[in-house]
Amino acid sequence: MNEILFFKEGKVEYPSFFSDLKVCRWIAVIGERYARSIGAINFIFCDDDYILAINRQYLKHDYYTDVITFDYCKNKVLSGDVFISLDTVRSNAEKFSVSFENEFHRVICHAVLHLIGYKDKTDVDSMEMRKNENKCLELLKMLLDG
Repeated sequence: MNEILFFKEGKVEYPSFFSDLKVCRWIAVIGERYARSIGAINFIFCDDDYILAINRQYLKHDYYTDVITFDYCKNKVLSGDVFISLDTVRSNAEKFSVSFENEFHRVICHAVLHLIGYKDKTDVDSMEMRKNENKCLELLKMLLDG
C-alpha cells in the first residue's frame, strides 16, 4: 500500500503553496533515499488547540508543539499518523526567521525522519536529525527545480 493522505482539523486551511502531489512525491523520494517504502501515512493539519488535546490525551504532555508523530511502521514500510499544528509552525517560522513554507516543509520531513527511526531527544540526536532535515529539504528543492 502506498497511500499518503492529508486532512484538516480545527480552524485551519491548507497553505496556499501546499501541493499534495508534490509532497507525496517528495516523501516517496525521501523513502527511497533511506531504503524505505511508503505504507499508509496520514498528515493531519490542525490548530494549537487540537494538537494540545492530542498531546495531553496520548502523550500526557501539557504543552503546544509543532508536530506529533505516531509511528506504525513495520519492517521498512513507513506508516503513521502525523499531527502538525500550523499555528505553531507559523510562530516557529517567525521565531527562527525563516519562511512559513520552509518551516512547514521542515516539519513534514522531521515527521518522516521519525518514521524512518531518527530521534531528537538528545543534543547529538537533534544534530543528526537537523542534518537529515537539511538533506530532505535539498531533495525537495531539486524536485521543485527539476
